[in-house]
Amino acid sequence: MTDPLEKEVKIYSIATSLSESIIFLDETDGSRILPIWIGPSEAQAIAIRLSGYPSPRPMTHDLLFAMIRELGYTLEKVVIKDISDNTYYSLIHLSPIGGGGKKTVDARPSDAIAMAVRFGCPILVSEAVFAKTQVLSKPITEDEVVKFREDLKSLKPNDIISQLLKEPGPPGGPGKGARDDRRGEEEEQDDEQA
Repeated sequence: MTDPLEKEVKIYSIATSLSESIIFLDETDGSRILPIWIGPSEAQAIAIRLSGYPSPRPMTHDLLFAMIRELGYTLEKVVIKDISDNTYYSLIHLSPIGGGGKKTVDARPSDAIAMAVRFGCPILVSEAVFAKTQVLSKPITEDEVVKFREDLKSLKPNDIISQLLKEPGPPGGPGKGARDDRRGEEEEQDDEQA
C-alpha cells in the first residue's frame, strides 16, 4: 500500500553533459516534474537499461539486481524521502519473494532509480521533497528539454554554486542544483582546487 504523501513518478528525460546529468521525474497523477542532478555514470546505468542495450558483462547495478534476486528478494518500491543540505535521500524497499520480513536500505536516488528500472518497480517521491525543492510544471516542451541540455553542456561547478546563492528555493530549502549523492572528501577536495 502506498503512503498518500508519496507520489508515483516516472522518468521523463535525462539530460547529460560530460561532467553532470539531470534526471527529470514526472509526477504520474499530477503536474510536477522533479529535476535531480546525478553523475554521468549513474545516468548511463539508467539510460542503458531503459534502452534495452545488452551489456556484455554485468555492470554494477546488474550485479546488485542478480544478487538481490539470488538472495530471494525483489524490489517492492523505491522512495525519494527527503532532501537536506542540497542532498537527496532515498530508500529501497525489499520484499522476500516467498513472503516474510521486508527490509529497507538507504540509497542515493540515482542508484535507487537504476535498481527500480531493472526490477520494474514503482518510483515514489515524498511530498516533503516536492515542498523543499524547486520543481518544473507540466507541460514541459521538448524545446525546453533541448535548451536545458544545451545549457547543461556549458555549466561549470562554480556556475551551480552561484545559482544556489542567487536563487534560493523555499525558506529553509535548497535552490537549484540539489544533488542526489553524498559526496566524499576526495570530491570536495577536487572542488576546492577547481
